[in-house]
Amino acid sequence: MSVQELESAVRNLPPDQLAAFTKWFEKFVAEAWDHRFESDVAAGKLDRVAEKADDEFDAGRCTPL
Repeated sequence: MSVQELESAVRNLPPDQLAAFTKWFEKFVAEAWDHRFESDVAAGKLDRVAEKADDEFDAGRCTPL
């Protein structure tokens, strides 16, 4: 199925089915993002950013949110 076919199918869903699909899709995207983030952490891709944040904190250059 192509993206265009998916878009058309979603456009034609009745409201209750669109709501159910939206709920499912949001969960699907969140889980995919979480998996990608966890993979990046495990691969060390965020180590440099974390070190920089720690350095900024240790130097007193952070402010409370």
